[in-house]
Amino acid sequence: MTVETNKYQDQSLFSITWPLFIEISLHMGMGIVATLILSGYSDNAVAGVGVANQIINIFILVFNVSAIGATILIGQNLGANQLERARRLAKSAFGVNFWVGIVMTLVVLAFGGVFLKFYGLSGEVYDFAYTFLTITGVSLFLEAIALALSAILRSYGHTRETMIVTVIMNVISIIGSFIAIKGWFGLPITGVTGVAYSFIVARIFIIIALFYFVYKQLALKFHIKDMFKINKSDVKGLLSIGIPSAGENISYQLSQVVITSFVALTGAAALAARVYILNISMLCFLFTVAIAQGTQILIARYTGAKQYDRAIKRGLKTLRIAFLVSAAVSLAVALIGEPILNVFTTDPAIIAIALPVLWAIVFIEPGRAMNIVLMGSLKSVGDVRFPVIIGMICMWGIAVVFSYIFGVTLGLGLLGIWLAQGLDEWVRGGFALRRWVSKPWLNRKVADRQVS
Repeated sequence: MTVETNKYQDQSLFSITWPLFIEISLHMGMGIVATLILSGYSDNAVAGVGVANQIINIFILVFNVSAIGATILIGQNLGANQLERARRLAKSAFGVNFWVGIVMTLVVLAFGGVFLKFYGLSGEVYDFAYTFLTITGVSLFLEAIALALSAILRSYGHTRETMIVTVIMNVISIIGSFIAIKGWFGLPITGVTGVAYSFIVARIFIIIALFYFVYKQLALKFHIKDMFKINKSDVKGLLSIGIPSAGENISYQLSQVVITSFVALTGAAALAARVYILNISMLCFLFTVAIAQGTQILIARYTGAKQYDRAIKRGLKTLRIAFLVSAAVSLAVALIGEPILNVFTTDPAIIAIALPVLWAIVFIEPGRAMNIVLMGSLKSVGDVRFPVIIGMICMWGIAVVFSYIFGVTLGLGLLGIWLAQGLDEWVRGGFALRRWVSKPWLNRKVADRQVS
């Protein structure tokens, strides 16, 4: 059966990706700016907030379960011209995330201190981490709703709207952070507490703005009944894709929790250096993340329209672009590493630890590009279990194990830990490339179609 052609099958990668690139740049840039602001306040605040953010990111990945499922399923239905089912899936994703967000908010508020103790934090670093985690944790349910609404808009190709929202949200967060740390407008310096409250204000804004754009662009209204009357078959579909898809990311974040505890064993300077390097390394894979997300949306549509050859070629073409760009950017960052680090800190101990790691990133990023692009593409065609299985095996069997061996046992410290994670990225990327080229997912789709 031939699927009727519609505008969603022919939207260009560029038109989807450039707003995503700006939006993700702003998200990552906000993290860098927040780190810079905090570094002028206290290196211990940087370390504490960095750990707290890692825990928050794990819960955000839980919210991504239905958001990822919505992005893929809505895209497939748009490609197949099933427009009414796409709208119903959007409402179901909203309802699921609302309740998951409420539950996760309560979990953070009840067990935030327990999570932080796992890292072995103490003293001022623990105090900063606990303050930030408990305050921002109150607004986690808003983040859950925002992720669902953003996924809906992106699935329909409205990436410019989510970009606009991110711009204004970041302005609110930055101004609030400066007020908290610098005491602008004669207000008292509230430190990490004030920074956390500025994030809550920004999240409230983003919710209001996203509801407005969903209604304006899609004529889609959400009602209170949408939180209680959720289509069961939609939930099953969202979770069948979302759980394995998000499982890979959740496994990664949990492995990072363990790896961070290894970093803490090597000293507070290494822990602070890690936070600075994580912010700097975002510049290296920023483009990859944006183009991979745009590709994921298009491949989902091509799959819905049964344009499988077009999907395969799109994935490989994106891989070549991301591979080259990530290699070039990471090399440029390594060459000017010391001036970049001096923007964050003047502590010679931290800089001495961080500089060799920036050169290790040159080795890591091309492997990460392969991993990000092709694992995302596999999820879009419905091959959702393979990424999580390979991810869990490699993250824990390679990244975690060799981080301890290289970093702690052999005494290579943060450099050894980063090299172990690079090895993990390359191995997973290699498995993803082989899977994409061999196309077992396509053979299954053809067989299913012949049976039906």
